[in-house]
Amino acid sequence: MRTKNSLMNIGAGLANQIIITLLSFVSRTVFINTLGVEYLGINGLFTNILSMLTIAEAGLGASIMYSLYKPVAENDYHKISVLMKFYRNTYMIIALVILILGLSVMPFLDLFVQDTNVENLYFIYLIFLLNTVAPYFYIHKNSFLNVCQKGYIVTGIYSISSILSILIKIAILHYTHNYILYLMIESIITIINSIVLAMIVNKMYPYLKNKIKGKLDKETRKGITKNVKAIVIQNIGNYLIFGTDNIIISSFVSVAAVGLYSNYNMLIEICRTFTYQVFHNIYHSVGNLVAKESVEKIYSVYKTYQLVSFWLYSTFAILLLIVLEDFITLWIGSKYLMEEGLILILIIIFYERGMRNSISTIKTTAGIFHEDRFAPLCQAAINLIISILFVQRFGISGVFIGTLVSVLAVPFWTTPYLVYKKVFYHPVSKYFLKYTFFTFVGIGTYFITNFICNYIPVGDLLNLSLKALVCLIVPNIVYICIFYKTEEFRYLSNILRNIAGKLIGSLNAKRRIRNAG
Repeated sequence: MRTKNSLMNIGAGLANQIIITLLSFVSRTVFINTLGVEYLGINGLFTNILSMLTIAEAGLGASIMYSLYKPVAENDYHKISVLMKFYRNTYMIIALVILILGLSVMPFLDLFVQDTNVENLYFIYLIFLLNTVAPYFYIHKNSFLNVCQKGYIVTGIYSISSILSILIKIAILHYTHNYILYLMIESIITIINSIVLAMIVNKMYPYLKNKIKGKLDKETRKGITKNVKAIVIQNIGNYLIFGTDNIIISSFVSVAAVGLYSNYNMLIEICRTFTYQVFHNIYHSVGNLVAKESVEKIYSVYKTYQLVSFWLYSTFAILLLIVLEDFITLWIGSKYLMEEGLILILIIIFYERGMRNSISTIKTTAGIFHEDRFAPLCQAAINLIISILFVQRFGISGVFIGTLVSVLAVPFWTTPYLVYKKVFYHPVSKYFLKYTFFTFVGIGTYFITNFICNYIPVGDLLNLSLKALVCLIVPNIVYICIFYKTEEFRYLSNILRNIAGKLIGSLNAKRRIRNAG
C-alpha cells in the first residue's frame, strides 16, 4: 500500500509539474518583456524577507506531522483529532504573529531595496504578506492529507488552480502590464484553494469535524515542544543560509542583479521541483515505514532511496551544467547571462543538497530534531561572514561561495553521522564511501556526456533540444551499466515491472470487456 500510494502521488506530482513548467516559461517570458528584470528582483527579495517570518511554522508543522505518523498508522482517531485541534489553534496564533511581524518590517524596506524604480513598493509588499498569511488558516488539513499519503489530492487541486492562475496572470500582464493586479490574482486563488481542500478533508475524514474536549497528553505535548524548539533553531539557521542570498545581493549589488539570478534559480528550481515530486511523496511513506518496520527494512529502503537521489540529481546537474546558459541565451538573450563560474557553484550546491535529501528524510521522519539543533546556526554564521566578505570582491559568486563552504563545513557531516548512529547503527564511513563512489561516477559521466555534446552546435532550439536529450539519455545508459547488478537496482526494477504488469493487465481486461460487448 505504501508503494501504491507513493506511485500515485509521484505520478500526479510529475504530471502537474510538466504542465506548470511549460506555462511558467511562458509566464516568465511575458513578465520580463512587459515589466522588466527589476520586478523579478522585487519578487525574489520580498519572498526572502517574508520567508524569514515563517520559520516558527516549519518547526511546528514538521513536529506535529512526525507525531501524527503513529496514530494514523494505528487508526487512533481520538489522538488524531486532538493533535489536529492543537495544530489548527496553534496555526491561528502563528498567522496573527506573522501578520504583525510582517507589518513591523514595512518601515525598513528601504534598507533592503537598492537602486530601483519600482513604484508602490509598500502596497506590493502588503499583497505578498497577505499571500503568506492566508494559507495558514487551512494548512493543517493539507498536511493531514500528506501524512495519510493522499498528497495526490492536494497536487490535483493545486494543479488545476496553478494552471488557471498562470493563464489569468499571463493575460493580465499581456493586456494591462499591471503588476499589482497580477499579485492579487494569487491572493484570490490561494484563499479559494485553501477552502476547497478543507472541504475535501472534512468529507473524507468526517471525524475531524467532531468537537474534541480532550487535550494533548503531557508526554506528546512535551515531545512536540522539544522538537519545535529544536526545529525553529534549525530553521533560523537554514533561513540565514538559503533565505538571505537575495537580500545580500540586493543590498550589496542591485535589485536588477537579483532579477538576473532569479532566471538561473528558476531553471535550477524546476529541476529540483521535478525531483521533489518524487521525494516529497516518498517522504510520508518513509515516515510510515519508520513508525512500523525494523531497522534492517528501513536501511534497505534507504539504500534504494539514496541510489534514486544520486540518479536523479546527478542527471539534472549534468543537464544544467551543459545546457543552462545556452538555454537562457536562446530564451531571453545573452544580456541575461551572469558571470562565469557562477553556474558551477550553483550546480554543486544543487547536487549536494539533493544527495543529502535521502539521509535528511530518514533523520526527520525518525524524529531526530534536538541533537543537531545548533548546527544550522553554526553553518549560518560561516555562510553570512564569507558571503558578505566575498560579495564585495567576487560579486554574486561570492554569495554562493559562502553558501557552499558553510554546507560542506556542517550538515554534510552532521546529518549522516546522527542517522547512522541513532537509526541504522552502522559506521558512518559506509555513507561517505558510497557518497564518494557516486560522486566520481557522476563526474565521469559528465565528461562523457559533455564530450558528446561538444559535437552538437547550439544556434537554434532544435540543436539545443538534441543536446538536452543527450544529457538525459547518456547518464541513464551509464548508470544502468554500472548499477544493474546491485540489490537497489533490482528492487527498483521489480517495482517498475509490477507497475507495467498491472497496467498491461488493466488494458487487457478493458479490451476483453470491450470485445465481449
